[in-house]
Amino acid sequence: MSSLKFLLITQIKHRQKNDEIKGFTLIELLVAMLMAFLVITPLMLFMMNLLEGDRKEQAKATTEQEMQAALDYIARDLQQAIYVYDADGVARNRNTTDITLSGIQDQIPPVKTAPNCNDANVCKPILVFWKREFLASSVGVTSATDTTRDDGYAYSLVAYYLITNTNGSNTTWSKQARIGRFQIRGQVNSDNTNTTNDTGFSPPPLDPNITGSTLKERMNQWKTALTGSASYTQPVTTLIDFISTTSPSISTNTSGVCPGTNASPKLVGSLTSGFYTCVDAAEVLAQVFIRGNALARIQNNNLNYQNSQRAYFPSASVRVQGRGFLLTK
Repeated sequence: MSSLKFLLITQIKHRQKNDEIKGFTLIELLVAMLMAFLVITPLMLFMMNLLEGDRKEQAKATTEQEMQAALDYIARDLQQAIYVYDADGVARNRNTTDITLSGIQDQIPPVKTAPNCNDANVCKPILVFWKREFLASSVGVTSATDTTRDDGYAYSLVAYYLITNTNGSNTTWSKQARIGRFQIRGQVNSDNTNTTNDTGFSPPPLDPNITGSTLKERMNQWKTALTGSASYTQPVTTLIDFISTTSPSISTNTSGVCPGTNASPKLVGSLTSGFYTCVDAAEVLAQVFIRGNALARIQNNNLNYQNSQRAYFPSASVRVQGRGFLLTK
């Protein structure tokens, strides 16, 4: 029994000794936590920077793809143009006293209001043109209700707008700008057509009896069919969002002239915006410039152009000559 008691006492003492040396001291824990913080924090920052860079690159790639799609759409639209308005036509009101000073500014939105474009401070026309549009199965062979139909052509007035939203009042769109498209189409010139004029449409002033020595002077006298304070019913629909409202600093001493030119083509819009055009009305020629803002996709502040972030403000342009068929010129 004495031997058994001795063994039990020895075992208990041994276990107590082992219990006393198990675990870590408070200082050891603090040192371990400090070392973990010094190692893990840089790794976390590195991973966060990688993720942020990936988000920016994805936003940039998406912006570039959408810009190219928008330019392709505008180019196809412009290829049907029969006349493109330059800055004189877009920035002047209709003038019946001196036709050389006439324009269509007060005949189109936003002066003549339309849904989504009723404020001249935020909705500005940049590209306005007439086109002769192909309409399949728009003419009946013997009557307007004939089931056997032919194709026809109709004139349309098309306008592209820069619509800004920097104050974020419209929560549907980004806090930068977007490009909107407006169109009013006339009916096919045929007795058996089933088409009608859109609200406010009147044909382009191509009649030889209209006063004007040039096509430009006649086209700048176009007048909408709207009367008084009536509005268009056709909306200005958004083509692309996330368009920049700022740009790199541009030095130019000639107002209204596109970079690298003396007098023609004429600038429509502002070089410091994300959407402007250079138009040669006599040649039915337009060059369209777009600058996107990829940062607006991933953040709400600090959206102005900066040289350090210029990679996220991609730009693109397209040069198009209208090849629409003009019946009278």
